Amino acid sequence: MTRNIAEIRRDYEGGRLDEGMVPEDPMMLFDEWLILALDAEGDDGNTMTLATADSQGLPHARIVLLKGYDDRGLVFYTNYHSHKGSELTNVPHAALVFWWPSLGRQVRVEGGVEQVSEEESNAYFDSRPRASQLGAWVATQSVVIPDRNWIEERQHRFEQAYEGQTIPRPGHWGGYRVVPQMIEFWQGQPSRLHDRIRYELRDGTWHSFRMAP
Repeated sequence: MTRNIAEIRRDYEGGRLDEGMVPEDPMMLFDEWLILALDAEGDDGNTMTLATADSQGLPHARIVLLKGYDDRGLVFYTNYHSHKGSELTNVPHAALVFWWPSLGRQVRVEGGVEQVSEEESNAYFDSRPRASQLGAWVATQSVVIPDRNWIEERQHRFEQAYEGQTIPRPGHWGGYRVVPQMIEFWQGQPSRLHDRIRYELRDGTWHSFRMAP
């Protein structure tokens, strides 16, 4: 090791996050925080860690992009045949983590997962750049491949196949919605005495609590 990472320190100087100042609906606070994060973090503001579990209960995590949200939940898109797609088929629950370093803020979300409607997946697919649409056909995600040439040759074949045509959404590609049962907001504070407000959905009603740092 060339650097002692145990010595790395960051002192947070965030604004207060008190239980008396948060809305009853956590998605209202999430919307407020995300808007600020998109301004502060730019194109990385909608980046989130997605954690899933396989049929043996082993956890797996990766970075994905939030592509939509409303009162129903938070949406991302992927290959249904990927590792995460298979995991969500077997264990339809997930956790999300947003980390916005410039704001010293974190949001955690836990809940069940469902596929979005074909209409929603089609609408988002149609909005993507053509290169990204082709990529959904080219990438057989999470499958072992021999080398980079395999990708480039496959890309060339699909470019020829859809030349001058509208590219349809592959049936193996679409959206998932994480339906929150828990949302926790974390605001960094000095001396590691951070503010944490946790929401839990109970019998259809959100309840909020202040958590110890």
